Amino acid sequence: MSEDASDEVVSRHVPVLLSAVLEYLAPQPGQIIADVTVGAGGHAQAIAQRLGPTGTLLALDQDPTMLALAQRRNYFCRVYWCHARFEDLPAVLAERSLQALDGVLADLGFSSDQLADPQRGFSFLQEGPLDMRLDPTSNRPTAADLLAQLSEHELADIVRRYGQERFSRRIARRIVQIRQRQPLRTTVQLAELVRSCVPRSGRIDPATRTFQALRIAVNDELGALRRFLEVLPQCLRPGGRAVIISFHSLEDRLVKQAFRQREIWLVLTKKPVRPGSAEIRANPRARSARLRAAQLLPTQRKP
Repeated sequence: MSEDASDEVVSRHVPVLLSAVLEYLAPQPGQIIADVTVGAGGHAQAIAQRLGPTGTLLALDQDPTMLALAQRRNYFCRVYWCHARFEDLPAVLAERSLQALDGVLADLGFSSDQLADPQRGFSFLQEGPLDMRLDPTSNRPTAADLLAQLSEHELADIVRRYGQERFSRRIARRIVQIRQRQPLRTTVQLAELVRSCVPRSGRIDPATRTFQALRIAVNDELGALRRFLEVLPQCLRPGGRAVIISFHSLEDRLVKQAFRQREIWLVLTKKPVRPGSAEIRANPRARSARLRAAQLLPTQRKP
């Protein structure tokens, strides 16, 4: 993008752990770095400033609306924009005739802009269709499709496994009962159903875990992360760095296990980096973020 493009981005999203991302990714002038979940472009813009005019930023996102939003920022390096899922990074590199990367950033959280759009179906705070696809152009089944088609056992398993919800069987039973009378099509319908099954405890809305579980299932988020972690070493040059930000224990566990492969990775963060109190006050959604970083050992790159 040219440097005279408008930088007045209408975005609610604040990039989390930005200082830590720059510290562990350590972008240098002239390098090639991929932000494989570019979102609204907050991290990407800061990385591009470090790369400078001789550097290259590869910007991926599976959501074309987020790519369009990110493109409204100023970038001070060459940028390649790609509508793609991050597990497809090897194919993206091949299409761009890029051999290897100096660094990769993956921020596994979804954007505040996606959450705020009622048509996406991620939030139970306002009524909208139960879509939940991170790529609205894909032919994946929506959350409404899963609620209509899956068995009671399958629904309970999704809510328990991905939402870590101990009332999963009760919720699944109620879903099946309700859908026999009317289809579950809106976020408000589902949220009210879950609240009728789960006693409220603390400040977290009872519907939170079920919505998380459905979003993970709709987008195959954990499967995609596993595939991404498998192909990541072949995308980096020797000594290249990977920085991954996760937002719940299911994601973080997969990242931790992958980086524990000592024949492949040198771990740069012995413990996950968490946001400080000042960042959490300024951006409450950052409170669950945890960052892990690792460096590819020299013997792992294939010729």
